[in-house]
Amino acid sequence: MKNIEHNYISLVEQSIKSNWEKPALTDYGGATLRYQDVAEQIEKLHILLESAGVRQGDKVALFNKNCSNWAVAFFSIITYGAVAVPILHEFREEQARNIVKHSEAKVLFTSQKIDLEDAEHQVSIIEMDTFAPRTTHLKELNEAAENINALFGQRYPKQFTKDDIHYYEADANELALINYTSGSTGKSKGVMIPYRALWSNVQFVIDEIGDIIAPDGTVLSILPMAHMYGMAFEMLSEIALGMHIYYLTRVPSPTIIFKAMADVKPTFFVSVPLIIEKVMRKMIMPKLEKKSVKALLHLPVISKKIKDAIRDRLQDAFGGRFYEVIIGGAAFSSDVEMLLHQIGFNYTVGYGATECAPLICYADWKEFKPGSCGQAVPRMEVKIDSPDPANVVGEILCKGDNVMLGYYKNEEETKKTLDSDGWYHTGDLGVMDKDGFVYIRGRSKNMLLGPSGQNIYPEEIEDRLNAMQIIAESVVIQKDTKLYGLVYPDQDEIKAIEAEGQNLQDMMETVRRELNADLPAYEQLAGIKIMDKEFEKTPKKSIKRYLYFEEEV
Repeated sequence: MKNIEHNYISLVEQSIKSNWEKPALTDYGGATLRYQDVAEQIEKLHILLESAGVRQGDKVALFNKNCSNWAVAFFSIITYGAVAVPILHEFREEQARNIVKHSEAKVLFTSQKIDLEDAEHQVSIIEMDTFAPRTTHLKELNEAAENINALFGQRYPKQFTKDDIHYYEADANELALINYTSGSTGKSKGVMIPYRALWSNVQFVIDEIGDIIAPDGTVLSILPMAHMYGMAFEMLSEIALGMHIYYLTRVPSPTIIFKAMADVKPTFFVSVPLIIEKVMRKMIMPKLEKKSVKALLHLPVISKKIKDAIRDRLQDAFGGRFYEVIIGGAAFSSDVEMLLHQIGFNYTVGYGATECAPLICYADWKEFKPGSCGQAVPRMEVKIDSPDPANVVGEILCKGDNVMLGYYKNEEETKKTLDSDGWYHTGDLGVMDKDGFVYIRGRSKNMLLGPSGQNIYPEEIEDRLNAMQIIAESVVIQKDTKLYGLVYPDQDEIKAIEAEGQNLQDMMETVRRELNADLPAYEQLAGIKIMDKEFEKTPKKSIKRYLYFEEEV
């Protein structure tokens, strides 16, 4: 018998019925869809999915920039009972093609360039902008798209109302979506997220702050929806709460973000550290460095007034109406965080992973301890694999409703990450105080974070570098938001280059350009540094990466 209680789809159905006339989705500066409009679009896309031969459990992919239609397509997929496969829009065509092939998606929603002629299975492509088929081998799909309004009218001959909505009843442990951690063939891991994990993350938001942010609630969606952080907290939670989502469809420069914040006035705001740090370093910190201000900060009464004024200005920059800013996705600068704490800014830092859809730890900004990443969220257990968790660093482990089912078609990696007792081994290192607050002390995984929270796996870039004829080995490091390649050249190749009178540095620049041409923007190298000796290695001959994180480039 199915366990349908802890199922996110039921939250969507209830919300659409309860918020029928309210605005749901807006492309910032464009048209708005009400919840009833979204419901009608969902039913029409269900007709298209049927005509495309999609059955419950089949995979349907999405490869596009954030927009209202992305959300409509996503909700159409899961309410139909199919498995959604979100693909980061910044992935190269080859990377997206790898994911479509690996997931065996029957349908792809996209408005981006992609050729799937060489796929082992036939894939129907539906334009994200218009929901019209771009390429398909199915005449049924073409006919359904051409006659969609008539087919919809036949299905609901009187009038389509909220009473006509009866979405798929999924089991709590049933697969809802596969979220790929990267786009390469060899190291791509498809995280299998069950409905219970979506439900548990969203139910947490509803229980924790739903009453505060939902009434007349708005959110400005900036993070990629194909990433679990943005999906869970800029879309899934808001739809369940009946909020109004605005999609920033343009490149999110600081000027555009602040204008949109002023217009939208979000009641809820999630951010990666980079956005907060840029604002603080550009708007706030320079003013505090002035001698006159520094002197006044030593006077208690005046100091408080200055800090209050700074806090108010920062809150106004983000619309002035939000309950709190939740920061996550990467390590947060300690100096910026300390200043936020000193001025009483309503922020908190959470901790999560794609494998937990994504939340592991959180604390409300009023209870949050600076330097921590909160406590275990409801329905999750967190422990430190250490003889003395408060003082001796150990790996952070967690288990509970938020945890994935495993990696798609990758039993070996699943067994490495999920133990027999159900504990997810995060690969992150930390300690935990007596109150259960977790403090991350390092990341044993090598994953880096892009400026919008994109996962970057340096080994994949290094594999490509090492495949270049003139490179023997390499390490990719991150400085601020930029990536750099440290390379040790192949010594035999150097001799040949020098014999031919060629310049090694020029050749490395050619390597960098060739590499970048095949990588999404957030994975591209800003420079290459030539090392004069081999990298230091462990007894297992693995490079001691940590020795090179502070290398000058």
